[in-house]
Parts: sequence; C-alpha cells; structure tokens
Amino acid sequence: MDKNKDHVLQRLFDTVISRKDASPELSHSARLMSRGRHKIAQKFGEEAVECVIEAIDGNKEALISESADVLYHLIVMWVDVGIEPENIWAELARREGTSGIEEKASRSQ
Repeated sequence: MDKNKDHVLQRLFDTVISRKDASPELSHSARLMSRGRHKIAQKFGEEAVECVIEAIDGNKEALISESADVLYHLIVMWVDVGIEPENIWAELARREGTSGIEEKASRSQ
C-alpha cells in the first residue's frame, strides 16, 4: 500500500478532486473553483497573510488553524492547475540534501 495514500494531505487532495465537478451550492471546493483561478489564488493569499499574522503574534492555536486553511487552499489551487501532490513531493525530494542557500542560488542561473 502506498504510504502517501494514507496521509491526510493526500486524502484532502482526493476529496477536493472529487468535488471539482460538484455543485457550488453543495461544496466549498466546487464554489471556489467555479469562481476561477484568480479567486482561488486570492483566497490562498488571504489565508497566507492570516497565517503570517498569527505567527508574528505567537498565537499557536490560531496559527495551527490558519495553517490548515493555507494547506486546504493550496490544494484547491493544485487541483485547479492540474498539479498532483506527487509533483510537489518529487520537487521536495530533488531539493533534499541541498542547502536552501545553494538551492535558491541555482534558480537565478
């Protein structure tokens, strides 16, 4: 059995995929996707800002909640664009063992 299939992020991704063509009246994910990529990105940005604010304030419980919102909206964005979680995991694996400074420098070349 694929360990990633049992991961909560994979289950959330699968749920969002299953709601892609659902009625916007019945599914928040479907409603977001029906509004278009710009609205999805806007919601992701709003949640990211809220996450940053809670981190600055040191409010752990609120940061946990906002982090979950960020991950949810990121996954909705992935689904809308057609990105699979495996694409992200592969990119993270590619970067593994490389310092962040080296990795960032390699992008500017």
